[in-house]
Amino acid sequence: MRKWFSLLLVVVILAAAIPLMGCGSEKEAYKVGAIFAQTGTNSSLGTPEAQTVEMMVQRINDAGGIDGHKLEVIVYDTKSLSDECVILTNRLIDQDGVLAIIGPSSTGESLAIKGIVDAAEVPLVSCAAGAQIVTEAPTKWVFKTPQSDVLAVQEMYKYMKSKGWTQIAILTDSGGYGKGGKAALESEAATYGMNIIAKETFDPAGTDMTAQLTNIKNTGAQAFVCWTTSQGAAVVAKNRADLNMTMPLVCSHGVANTTFITNSGAAANGVVFPAGKLLVADQLDDTDPQKDVLLTYKEDFEEAYPGKTADTFGGHAYDALNMVVEALDEVGADKAKIRDYIESEITDWAGTGGIFNITPTDHMGLTEGCFIMVEVVNGEWTWLKTS
Repeated sequence: MRKWFSLLLVVVILAAAIPLMGCGSEKEAYKVGAIFAQTGTNSSLGTPEAQTVEMMVQRINDAGGIDGHKLEVIVYDTKSLSDECVILTNRLIDQDGVLAIIGPSSTGESLAIKGIVDAAEVPLVSCAAGAQIVTEAPTKWVFKTPQSDVLAVQEMYKYMKSKGWTQIAILTDSGGYGKGGKAALESEAATYGMNIIAKETFDPAGTDMTAQLTNIKNTGAQAFVCWTTSQGAAVVAKNRADLNMTMPLVCSHGVANTTFITNSGAAANGVVFPAGKLLVADQLDDTDPQKDVLLTYKEDFEEAYPGKTADTFGGHAYDALNMVVEALDEVGADKAKIRDYIESEITDWAGTGGIFNITPTDHMGLTEGCFIMVEVVNGEWTWLKTS
């Protein structure tokens, strides 16, 4: 009995030791943070961003990880609130010990945490549009992947000028995104011969913009711009239809997803807006350097989430995480080197948002040509090709 007990004890000890021996050869996971507005007013942005990250992590790890390291992305929901975003950013840095952060979804949230990541020296790749995210200090540790509001304004003003619409009204939300858009609309107006004859604002969580639209309708403007994301823009589109307004509506790139069409119904038809090329990826020439990236993302996302359509906002997260993953693959788990790599090596880099050329003085790296103009026709996106 003693002999058999001794043999059994040896077997048990060896069985326990084998997994531990194996663990010694396993590389430590690379830990990245992600903060997205999965609920709240910006959920139409944050939900596809979070889904995109989930899909990418699965694919990367199934393929063996990053140089043998598993990728772990800790995803938190900011609830579309800047205060919540601040709390979660501090948690990612102080408790989770992440090497980099992607997100948040909105301009206001991004501005709220710039100082935090800069002080902690953790790279942040924002998925929000506001140019001030990377043009106003501090910016050393902050990058962004979406096309800026200034580039969007330039594209829409070129289109409006081609239509002869120079007497315009603007309707902007009172959040960070709306304020950035308003500033860009005003600063670029003279360059494109635009005369802004009326300015209205609204709460991005508001449910009725009839009063503001009535004021705009009475101005006699040739067209009006609505600068907000899908939820608010859908309310504007429906209120516009209820008022029988025939004045053309040009929206910002914040409506470049199916949520806007779904929430607006027939009122979305005729709305025009600037967007990245993802919405028309299958229509691009084979020579377009973005086409392969766009189609790969679209196919992968729609395979992972049957019945869902890949959109611009998920694409921003796709670009952001790919930049971080490429840096991790090249320089490893060093936050400063990750930052330096993104700043110096993301050159002629084809993403869903455009061709990126990030430099020490430009932490977005996108220029004219990253947008196209799109019109909603019969509930579908139609590319308004220009010569």
